[in-house]
Amino acid sequence: MAVDGARPGERPLRRRVGTRRPRKTFLVFCEGARTEPEYLNALKLLPAVRDVAAVDLQVGPGHGVPKTLVTRAIEARSRAIEEDAEIDEFWCVFDVEWPKNHPRLQEAIEEAALNDVHVAVSNPCFELWLILHFQDQAEWLNNAEARRLRSDLDGSSSKGLDPERYMPLVGEAARRAAELDEQHRRNGTRFPRTNPSSSMHRLLAAIEPGGL
Repeated sequence: MAVDGARPGERPLRRRVGTRRPRKTFLVFCEGARTEPEYLNALKLLPAVRDVAAVDLQVGPGHGVPKTLVTRAIEARSRAIEEDAEIDEFWCVFDVEWPKNHPRLQEAIEEAALNDVHVAVSNPCFELWLILHFQDQAEWLNNAEARRLRSDLDGSSSKGLDPERYMPLVGEAARRAAELDEQHRRNGTRFPRTNPSSSMHRLLAAIEPGGL
């Protein structure tokens, strides 16, 4: 008797069972109180994250300077280990700031690396990452210039963002940010002189290696 629609003598058709990667949880601590969390929460709704990547992207409580964020992330990681919590990666998202860099910036980055906390650093500020959604940016910027240019590009007049303007362009931003990294590498530019740059693309690659 034929099964699964097969004719006599033919091998039965078998339904291919889909496989999904194990769910992966990220806990992200942000310097900004509004724009960065809004961006990350919008990422959670992208089909590549929500339906395919099986990622639980959580935004940590509070905001602050890089050293404070890294300390919080290290403490959260320690608690997660003690409590056997299912959090796979801990990230801090913060800025360099120009014309004056954040205090203890390099110390924060080194401490994060020693404690298995990842960092996504935008130079001069998160607005540079937002700019890269719309255009290339090779010229040095200070904070005020970056915020002004971002406002010109997306029409915003304050903190926060419209996810519908940004989410379709995430892949373009990641490509441009990676190209800036390569340009600084070729030029031998050392951090924090790597202005403009953003390693937000590395966080995106960790969330969805196949690209968003």
